[in-house]
Amino acid sequence: MDRLNTIIDRSAPVLLGRLKRLVGFPTVNPPGADYGAITGYLARELARVGLSARRIPIPGKLLRKSLPEWQHGFPRYNVLGKLRVPGATKTVHFNAHYDVVPVSGTWRHGSPFSGAVEKGLIYGRGTADMKGSIASLLTALDALRLARARPKMNIEVSFTADEETDSYLGSRWVVDEAPIRPDYAIVMEGAEGSQVCCGHNGTLWLEVRVHGRAAHGSTPWEGVNAFEKMSALVLDLEAYKKRIARTTFRTPEGVVMRPTINVGGVFSCGEGAKINTVPAQASFSIDRRVLAVEDHAAAERDLRAYLAAAARRIPGCRITVTKTSENFSCFTRPDHPFFRAMAASVEGVLGKPTVFHVSTGFNDVHFFSHHLKIPALGYGPGGDDIHAVDERARVKDLVSAAKIYASLLTTFAG
Repeated sequence: MDRLNTIIDRSAPVLLGRLKRLVGFPTVNPPGADYGAITGYLARELARVGLSARRIPIPGKLLRKSLPEWQHGFPRYNVLGKLRVPGATKTVHFNAHYDVVPVSGTWRHGSPFSGAVEKGLIYGRGTADMKGSIASLLTALDALRLARARPKMNIEVSFTADEETDSYLGSRWVVDEAPIRPDYAIVMEGAEGSQVCCGHNGTLWLEVRVHGRAAHGSTPWEGVNAFEKMSALVLDLEAYKKRIARTTFRTPEGVVMRPTINVGGVFSCGEGAKINTVPAQASFSIDRRVLAVEDHAAAERDLRAYLAAAARRIPGCRITVTKTSENFSCFTRPDHPFFRAMAASVEGVLGKPTVFHVSTGFNDVHFFSHHLKIPALGYGPGGDDIHAVDERARVKDLVSAAKIYASLLTTFAG
């Protein structure tokens, strides 16, 4: 392992070069830009570090069925790499997404896609979420090749599209449709440092549309003000927040988690809005985080029932509730040998005890856990200001993640 670590330390400039190149592809989703360019590069890089690799396009018919019409001109691809190890009986699958969220604001180094390095940090959209993980894995695989170190497991790698929307054409497609046969999976985000992710919350996203009746602003009594009804409905949800917070889940690291709702991440008025018009329509979003110990379908039924009852309590309030997206929670008790091996690799590289973490956010672990019924965890180099201005990753964490991946591959046979 000392030789591998030495090679990875010496490869830090190559790692940063790869990450700078990856960040330079502005793979903003939506709409899903530059997917063709980055997946071509990723397939070539996997081949360069010793894997057989191919880029798999999503069929046009499925793309047109799944995406809004304005995105039909943006093709989707997933990259799949494989390494068969003589004598290995088990296979581990590494997964990362290459799309990033849109950018805004003024960035420290000008372009959000600069990949500029300063004082041990590399800046740019995707450095932390999660192109840094891709660069770390490629560095680990290259170190194995250079050291002629044989992994103890077969290796599969998927670099996938659309995680920043719903993963339907990305990890979901890979898990359900691609020719993979993993026994274990590592989604390279969800925990970092001395934490290893053994689960995450689910999400239920609803749009609540409130229907009123338009009237002239000088005679508001002749209409039904949708904004006022919406305001009353939102205030009523405070009681719901308190009610669901009575449900708790204690994670292996001792953190007590509670369900939450976030109201109004998106809100709007309807068409025809004008300052002197009684608003005929208003809408707002609800982001319900579902604990791993909750029943997802029951949580949705409960929230819909509460909204309907709250609307009935408000005179003249009529609503329509639409589900816009959902992701399912997952949790695996970290007593499986795969989890213990990952914890040992993290502790061996970082020199401090490992704890098992359940993420309040969601990631693609649940596809491997639920769809394939295999032990799946999350771990990556992470970073700061994810989805924000000046997103960045620490160079030392990127290097450490590469060492951790290499350690697992050379110590755990399944």
